[in-house]
Amino acid sequence: MIEHFNEAWNELTATGAPFAMTEIEVRGNPMRVFDSAPPSMRSLWELATFHGDKPYIVFEDERYTYAEIDARVRALAGLLRDEHGVGSGDRVAIAMRNYPEWVIGYWAIVSLGAAVVGMNAWWTSAEMKYGLADSGSKVLIADDERLERVLPVLDELRAVAPLHVISVRSDRDLPDDAARWTDVVDPDRAPAALPPADIDPDDDATIFYTSGTTGAPKGAQLTHRGSVHNVLNLAFMSAVSTMADAKAAAASGTAVPAADPATTAPPVFMAPTPLFHVTANNCLLQPCTIAGGAIVFMYKWDAARALELIERERVTNFSGVPTMSREMLMHPDWDRRDTSSVKGMGGGGAPIQPDLVDKIDKSLSGGVPSTGYGLTETHGIITANQAKLYTAKPASCGRVVPTLDARLENADGEIVEGPDALGELCVRGSIVIKGYLNRPEATAEAIVDGWFHTGDIARIDEDGFVYIVDRVKDMVLRGGENVYCSEVEAAIYEHPDVAEAAVFGVPDDRLGEVVGAAIVLRSGASMTDEELAAFLGERLAKYKIPTAVWFRTEELPRNANGKFVKRALRDELVGG
Repeated sequence: MIEHFNEAWNELTATGAPFAMTEIEVRGNPMRVFDSAPPSMRSLWELATFHGDKPYIVFEDERYTYAEIDARVRALAGLLRDEHGVGSGDRVAIAMRNYPEWVIGYWAIVSLGAAVVGMNAWWTSAEMKYGLADSGSKVLIADDERLERVLPVLDELRAVAPLHVISVRSDRDLPDDAARWTDVVDPDRAPAALPPADIDPDDDATIFYTSGTTGAPKGAQLTHRGSVHNVLNLAFMSAVSTMADAKAAAASGTAVPAADPATTAPPVFMAPTPLFHVTANNCLLQPCTIAGGAIVFMYKWDAARALELIERERVTNFSGVPTMSREMLMHPDWDRRDTSSVKGMGGGGAPIQPDLVDKIDKSLSGGVPSTGYGLTETHGIITANQAKLYTAKPASCGRVVPTLDARLENADGEIVEGPDALGELCVRGSIVIKGYLNRPEATAEAIVDGWFHTGDIARIDEDGFVYIVDRVKDMVLRGGENVYCSEVEAAIYEHPDVAEAAVFGVPDDRLGEVVGAAIVLRSGASMTDEELAAFLGERLAKYKIPTAVWFRTEELPRNANGKFVKRALRDELVGG
């Protein structure tokens, strides 16, 4: 299969091919760019408007076509420019749930050459104040829940710089100079075209704040060039996988019927994670938009509701954090709902355990498992793996996308090589962020000579496939032995009664740290520490087996993107 994959890769990137590349220099660093890449995200939106009356956004029971969203994008863009002076280099913050207004705001703002500041919807008043001040946003577009948090600090913010507010889906009293979305964004009075804008490929398109491990969040500067190339990388990785499967089938004498463009329906994506992260915004919304597909949003995550919407909307692509896929597969409604439309299921944001890859592969009647690994700082994916290669290498997050160079470095910054070498994964290319807003020291620490240090320990096999072993700091050092938490979690998840598991270090006077685990069992199941140890003893070395175990009935704490919050969990169970 690898032979067919490599052959497809070379064909798609050859001179004159759809994904041919040229090497250029940007900010003093060499990088490969696709010859066919549009210059900006505005260009991508202008192409998408030709989808016209095709379905575009489904939010619960609301539905909008491309034409309906386009009119609202033009209306908002005109308002931001004419009433608030928003243009190239400015910043506009969006703070809300995954409402359709988030999508409208995104395309309107980037089409003006301004940057979208995607604010974490879970932020407190103090955190919102920090993000708005740090970004220097001229306008805030916020829903009712976020307005409730920002209004107490609005005067303090305005004492430093003007900040206009546009409220979304809110009936609460507003400051005199604030506006309601329904009063000022009128699609029937929208200008015929977007306002003109001068956009450089390296201008900021989005500011996404990274949570980090310590200190205040950092605003990652995502550019138009990086955002465009992430979309094209996603398209390439899908195309190369499809072509490789076809080549393998042909080599084995299996006929693969050609798709009929006249009868092939556009894709339908479900985006269960927040739009203020690259997973939903850059890796789902953007590629879905360019493909002319529909994207389905939920008010909040609920596995039963997700299955209902998958059946109703004939969703073809589901991408969330692994816990979401696992919850759906384990839900009693899985067998009662029609999920036959799903062609791809998986996601990223956290490692997908090998057992889950197998469960997805066996549970989808006409689909395949998939995963992507990446960070905010890379605009989206660094690697991708799907279909037959994923089931063949279920522990791998895939091969590095074609516009990136990758290498492993040890703790001394030296390059390490070989299929068994472990080191911090570092990448360089067109999808690495420009830097961190207002943080030159943090930028210089994370990006050295164009190489971004991911903070993830990895190995790269002889076929070029990446295996993320763990976070640099998500490791237990037990008596001088390294224990990688993801390895232990994967082994725990092999037990059929385990619904959720998180592994972390627990302080120990003798060994420094021992392995701890918090586990949620399936309803009606029971397990003892001894039973868990016996089960893991067949899969892990003794020093890797958790010696501090908490069985919980309530779900493990998650952040806004659905990932387990290990620090909060550990602090709750063993103290800070």
